[in-house]
Amino acid sequence: MAARSKARKRALDVLFEADQRGLPPLEVLTARLAQPGHETALPQYSVDLVEGVLGQLDRIDELIATYSHGWTIERMPAVDRAILRLGAWEILYNDDVPDAVAVDEAVELARGLSTDESPTFVNGLLGRIVDLKPTLSA
Repeated sequence: MAARSKARKRALDVLFEADQRGLPPLEVLTARLAQPGHETALPQYSVDLVEGVLGQLDRIDELIATYSHGWTIERMPAVDRAILRLGAWEILYNDDVPDAVAVDEAVELARGLSTDESPTFVNGLLGRIVDLKPTLSA
């Protein structure tokens, strides 16, 4: 697994853990950075992803809610929420990652960690965000 793929997975772990435990994501991130303990230290790109998502969370959630027809964010599996947030942030706010790579990486995370329907859902929703990116004021 490539370094950035691993970093995405680690960022996903932080966002998912925070969601499941009902903790602020920055608290989980800070704990992971302060005491990696049994886990490897978080790569800088993981930190950048988590901080980036949190910095734009309202806008990202607004877009996910708008384009996920028939699904509220609260109704989505927690892992899908985290994957979509990471993917949307990379698409909209990280010019270092091509949009197609951000979508492919998110789909791979969904394929490995979520339901059978999740990869298609993630691909469709992030694909829609990519299509609309020029018209979205990020």
